[in-house]
Amino acid sequence: MKQVLTLCLTIASLNASGQTSWTMQQCMEYAVKHNHEVKRAELELDNYEVAKTGAAGRFLPAVEASIGAQYNFGRAIDPETNGYTDVSTFYNGYSLQASLPLFDGFGRIHALRAAKASALMGQSALRQRQNQTALDVLQAFVSVAYYEELVKMAREKVEETTLLLRQTRLLEEVGRKSVADVAQVESQKAEADYELTRQQNLLASSLLELKKEMGFPLSEELKVKSEEGLVRRPEGESQFATAVPVSSLHSSLQQARYQMQASKYEWHQARSSLYPSLSLSVGLNTTYYHTLHSNTSAPFHTQFKNNMGEYVGVSLSIPLFNRLQTITSIRRAKNNYRIACEAYEQKQLELEKLCREAWQDWHGYLKQTEQMVEKVEADSIAYQMTRRQFEEGLSTAIDLRTTSTQLLNSKATLLECQLMAIVKEQLVRYYKGETIWTE
Repeated sequence: MKQVLTLCLTIASLNASGQTSWTMQQCMEYAVKHNHEVKRAELELDNYEVAKTGAAGRFLPAVEASIGAQYNFGRAIDPETNGYTDVSTFYNGYSLQASLPLFDGFGRIHALRAAKASALMGQSALRQRQNQTALDVLQAFVSVAYYEELVKMAREKVEETTLLLRQTRLLEEVGRKSVADVAQVESQKAEADYELTRQQNLLASSLLELKKEMGFPLSEELKVKSEEGLVRRPEGESQFATAVPVSSLHSSLQQARYQMQASKYEWHQARSSLYPSLSLSVGLNTTYYHTLHSNTSAPFHTQFKNNMGEYVGVSLSIPLFNRLQTITSIRRAKNNYRIACEAYEQKQLELEKLCREAWQDWHGYLKQTEQMVEKVEADSIAYQMTRRQFEEGLSTAIDLRTTSTQLLNSKATLLECQLMAIVKEQLVRYYKGETIWTE
């Protein structure tokens, strides 16, 4: 409740100050609270908690009360003499009884342990769903940031080609450029306009994807704000010397472990059906009867007291043969336990592989970022020199277009490497069992 209140106050303060841009952390926090998959995981966890409560309730005695009434017409047994009579009577009975299993082969204990393991599995599943939702929002947010930067680059390219076209036309008027040069620059201007429109459409699509992952209303406007340092240069390599192993606290691995424990207890619960069961029952009952059309019957309170009876009973049930149902249930439960063990081992191996891949990708993108920084600087110098040569008539518009495209591609690749390095870094933290979103 405190987390929800904090998030609401944060959003309210943003709206009050007119700052409607959402940071990456705010998007992830909103998604964890509003994503439909997360809500479904919360409801499934509540079902596990209900099942645990029901398993604990099986240790309590069962108490029930009953009231019965009947009219006898014609030949019937007289409750007072136990002899046959042909008069009409009204019969009323009351009973209260309680029963408690004393021994059931430890089935209730194993059922409670299985329910507790299932509840822990539900908590891990909810945590896993929250983390996965945060990762999906992170990737969608990075995609939006990527296309926003590309839109800025495309807009700068449009402004640059517009200025270049104006200069080329002036040079064509004074005879320093030909009509072909003007046509080439016009082609670059049209291509820049097309690229700007394409990147704007891709940005709109990425925003829709981000809203969907967040559970945000699609009809409402959402503006994102890239945090300072979101696109950053890599630091030293000393911290990347060795890969980080998967943490045993990883929610997905915990979920598989608790599923294995629950299956084990369910197997033991199935085996408890081979043992005899012992139960205790106690109760009391009383009756009231009245002969119709007669005033000879005792009053109700007198009969209620005089006809009161109590009983205590112990019941022993020994399983002998139930058409092989117990044997098949035990075998099925044992196979489910083995399946859960195999799933746990597979999940551990899969997470180890994904963690190493994420670390390798992270390290690789950091290296690529360093290399692309140098390439962007070189391509920028080459473009500036080619443009100056073009203005002086020493190079063609095709050369200018080639160097311009190469510079734009280098900037886009550098941006992609920087953003992907951030995504892979968060994945490494995720596989280490850390929380990537603020709780």
